[in-house]
Parts: sequence; C-alpha cells; structure tokens
Amino acid sequence: MHSEPLTEAIGEAESLVAAAPFIESEADLLEGLQYLAGCIAACTHVAFDYDRDHPFLHSGTGPFTKMGLDNPDTLYFGTRVQPGHEYVVSGTRGSTTDVSFQLLGGEYTDDNVPDSATAFDDRRLDIAADGTFEWKFVPAAPAQLVIREVYNDWSARRGTFAIARTDTAGTAPPALTRELIEKRYAVAGKQLVQRVKTWLQFPQWFYSDGPANTMVPPRLTPGGLATQYSSAGRFDLTDDQALVITLPVSDAPYLGFQLGSQWYISLDYINHQTSLNGTQAQADPDGKIRIVVSEQNPGVTNWAETVGHRKGFLQFRWQRVSRKLTAADGPTVDLMAIDDVPEALPYYESNRISAAAWRARIALRQRQISERMVG
Repeated sequence: MHSEPLTEAIGEAESLVAAAPFIESEADLLEGLQYLAGCIAACTHVAFDYDRDHPFLHSGTGPFTKMGLDNPDTLYFGTRVQPGHEYVVSGTRGSTTDVSFQLLGGEYTDDNVPDSATAFDDRRLDIAADGTFEWKFVPAAPAQLVIREVYNDWSARRGTFAIARTDTAGTAPPALTRELIEKRYAVAGKQLVQRVKTWLQFPQWFYSDGPANTMVPPRLTPGGLATQYSSAGRFDLTDDQALVITLPVSDAPYLGFQLGSQWYISLDYINHQTSLNGTQAQADPDGKIRIVVSEQNPGVTNWAETVGHRKGFLQFRWQRVSRKLTAADGPTVDLMAIDDVPEALPYYESNRISAAAWRARIALRQRQISERMVG
C-alpha cells in the first residue's frame, strides 16, 4: 500500500499522544486525539500540496491545525526554500499591527530549535502607496520561510501574501509519478511523528524557569523573532482558585495574552475568551490591565477561561517593540480563592460585565475569527 508509511506513522503518533505524561483524565486524552487529528491534516496538506520548485505559502497552523502554542492573534504562512534560487515574496499590506518575515535554518525538532538566518518586520520593506510590496532573496542554505501577520484588533483588514521562484514562475511541475506519491506519503508520516514529538518536548525547555502560577519577566522570544518579547508561565488551579495577573498598559503596538493546554496549543479561542489582546483587554484608570484566570466565571470583562483545564500555560507577547522590555513591563501574578477576586480588583465595579454583554463578546469573537480565518 502506498499509504502504509503514513498509516504506520499515525499509529506511532497516537501512541505518543496516549502516553503523554501529563494526561490525568479522559478529557485530557480526548483533547490530545483532537490535536492529533489536526496534526494529521496539517502534515498531509503540506506534504501533498508542496512542490520543491514551485513554492506556495501554506498555513500549517490555524484554529483547527494547532501547534507550538499558536497565537490566536496571528495568521501563519510558510514554505521551504532552496539555496541558490531567487524568490520573490509579494503582497499587499493590510491594516494589521505587525507582519514579520523569518528564514529558519531547518525545522523545529524534539532536540533542536533552528537558528534564524533572517528575521525582520515590514518596516524594512519598501511599501508602495497602494500597500503593495516585494521582497527578493536568495537563500544561502535550505531554509523554512515563515510569515506572521499579527492582529492587535481582530477587525483589522487582512493583507495578502504570495511567493514565486523566479526561474520557475510561469511553468508547471511535472506530472505525478508513483514514486512521488509514495514519497509524499512517507514525508507526511515522518513530519507527523516529528511534529508530535517536538511540541511534547518544547515546553520542557522554555517553561521550567519557575513554579506554577508564576510568570518570568519579559525576554526576547526564543527562535529569533527580531521585535518580539514574551513572558511565560504555567497555571495549576483548582476549580475554586483564580490567578489575578496585573501588568502595565504597554507602549508596544501589539500586546497579547493567551492560555494554552498541556498539549502546547491554544485553548479554544473562538467560543471562549481564552486570550486577550491590546484591543480586547479592559484597562483600568491607573494604567494597569488586570486579568482573572479561572474556571469559575468571576463576572469581569477580563476573565480568561481555563475551560476545564486544571493545568496549562500562560503567555504574554509584545511585538514591534522599539525598546528593551524590563521586569517593570511584565506581569505580577497573585493566586487566590475565586471568592476573593472582587476584593483584589481595585476597580471591580467598573470591571463587571453582565451575562448578556459577555455573550455578545463571545459572539463578536466568533464572527471576527470567521471573517479572517475562513478555510
């Protein structure tokens, strides 16, 4: 069977998921199996719709193909590029907050974070008055191109991106062969197992700085993003506990906060408020943003829902920064009983939100995700 390598890889990947050391409940396992299905879809898509000489930008990470603590505020596009060939990335700049370009010297694996050969944002591009741009480059080594389009406001206008290799533009790849199909099944299987292994291992490297229910000061994000800082941590909460996270309103154009599961993927950010950005988060009159992380609803606008997860990840990101961030820019975290939250919020009365207004916030999330992430 031509599909046998992929079939075997799916079995191996399922065994890896089932054996994850953090599984404590049936819900954890079911979430892992849902995650695995997204990985299968993403790896199959990339393996079969990729042609070495006719590149095309793929979205390998999205709301249904999650990996690597995917950012709910970001659209991800990428492809592999070959040395010695000229590539042209073209498009139209939308009204989103940030667009960054990165050439990674290889793939993320369970024992390697690839070096970044190039990392910059769209401020280095020559963008025409109509918003169009081109970037030409010749890789010095095999690399992975990653483009991130970041929204600080989910109602912003999406940009467009395309890639071409100048020596093959206008030509077509050869017809399918049996050997090519067999290779693609094998590649999909190999990528699937590697993807699962990688993101099971990755959090062990970058989330072991401190105990649960704390967050580290802002630091340059691992992986070479030129203008991104992040602050990471873990939560471990019972149903009657909450974290109150406080941080200053940022002068960075993009600020984002999210929760992640132990599968190192975002929690459901479409139907639940498991993330907040600079537009969505309510700021208090003293210039602070106060976020309540809990399972129970505290009745405030900045509630980040744990959605049945007792344990998981906490992540802040600042992007397009123009200065070095320090601990003073970062969060403080206070663990308390859920009943003590109102007393811990100095502006509690103005933080409160009605059930109808909360439902309207979720409906807005659902509509805005549909508008910018169709397909």
